[in-house]
Amino acid sequence: DATITPPAGTCKPCAHGHMKGASTRSVGYSLATSKPHTAHTQHTMQLVDCSPERHAGAILDLLNDAILHSTALYEYPPRPPQSMDAWFAGKRQGGFPVIGLEHEGRLAGFASYGSFRAYPAFKYSVEHSVYVHADYRGRGVGRTLLQALIERARQHQRHLLVGAIDAGNAASIALHTGLGFVHAGTLPQAGFKFGRWLDLAFYQLTLDTPEAPADG
Repeated sequence: DATITPPAGTCKPCAHGHMKGASTRSVGYSLATSKPHTAHTQHTMQLVDCSPERHAGAILDLLNDAILHSTALYEYPPRPPQSMDAWFAGKRQGGFPVIGLEHEGRLAGFASYGSFRAYPAFKYSVEHSVYVHADYRGRGVGRTLLQALIERARQHQRHLLVGAIDAGNAASIALHTGLGFVHAGTLPQAGFKFGRWLDLAFYQLTLDTPEAPADG
């Protein structure tokens, strides 16, 4: 996916079921801030590695909400449930993370990346996505997820993260620039949706990894 969090207020809330027995990967985060704390309360959020068994439905809801109600995804019809099998398989085959942030078993948002371009020399570059449920926007969820994704990219020896963002998505642009992403260029009228032309802006973050880049 090449899109980022929809701007606040453009997407309707998604209906997600609660998920029990999450295996967590970090300390908790409060609803109001992305700063970690050690006290685990009923308001704690947890970063998790998403799985198709537990998270496919919630992720599909977020994707389809963005398709139907925003310009975060340049798609028209909603994706069918069976599409998630191939989606997760592609992530697994490419070694790409799917990081979720849960609040009381509910998926507040997720972040992932995939291939930037399908040519071998682009192997150190990835294109990422961040989606936040409407109920959790403005609470630091997107920032927490993107920070976790950047750290995972470093661990995986990636060099360049690319966000392809609808140029009208001020919230996503602010999120990215706040974490060090810089504007690399804009493609005017790259898409057409909701009866109007859409400009696509590219933002990139260059990492100090890999330690020893090589051809092949």
